[in-house]
Amino acid sequence: MVIAGNWKMNNTREESKKLIKELIPLAKDVNCKVVICVPYTSLETAIELTKGTNIEVGAQNCHFKDSGAYTGEISAKMLKELGVKYVILGHSERRQYFNETDLTVNRRVHAALREGLIPIICVGESLKEREDGIMNEVISIQVSSAYTGIRAEQAKDTVIAYEPVWAIGTGKTATDEQAEEVCALIRRVMKDHYGDVANDIPIQYGGSMNAANAAGLLAKPNIDGGLIGGASLKAKDFAVILNAAG
Repeated sequence: MVIAGNWKMNNTREESKKLIKELIPLAKDVNCKVVICVPYTSLETAIELTKGTNIEVGAQNCHFKDSGAYTGEISAKMLKELGVKYVILGHSERRQYFNETDLTVNRRVHAALREGLIPIICVGESLKEREDGIMNEVISIQVSSAYTGIRAEQAKDTVIAYEPVWAIGTGKTATDEQAEEVCALIRRVMKDHYGDVANDIPIQYGGSMNAANAAGLLAKPNIDGGLIGGASLKAKDFAVILNAAG
């Protein structure tokens, strides 16, 4: 199980310090991998505070080039130098607001893997795509595109997060059955590409997972963790989810 908190654009460095210090004792005995994906400005703070703990640190995006004239961007090489372990790629908010495409997501996946980072690759359908009955096609294309050119031994060092766009930040959550259906589809697509290696690739559910619904979602056979938004900003709520994963 991999439980990752996506803090999004929240918390100054001081606020990050306070939250991390509160979280460390709550997370120390859980039986899952714990990741916090913090804003760029808090990465160094988070890495320093979590040394010697079971909490690993992730970033929320990286560019596909190592360097160059890309004002405002951060490369995987820079993240690696800081000590970052994970990086979220292809989040629906990046796709919606910053014109991320399946192609650029794939290029970022390659960049992350080159530097030894573990990409958390986000996929998910909109409400219209679900209602139009093309959910399976949309998810299959997003997954296959993200892994284009990725070898099986590289794929083992990735995480997939299923985040239905209609459930992100809306308070709506897919039912346990809906989430399991799509995560099982993702597993089948990965098996088509990589055979039994697909069984070793964690598939998370994201999209308003919280302390109240985590246990039911995490009990499903194809859900191997969660990518947590709002609930990760409250140490006690995040701890409930961590314990549900154990």
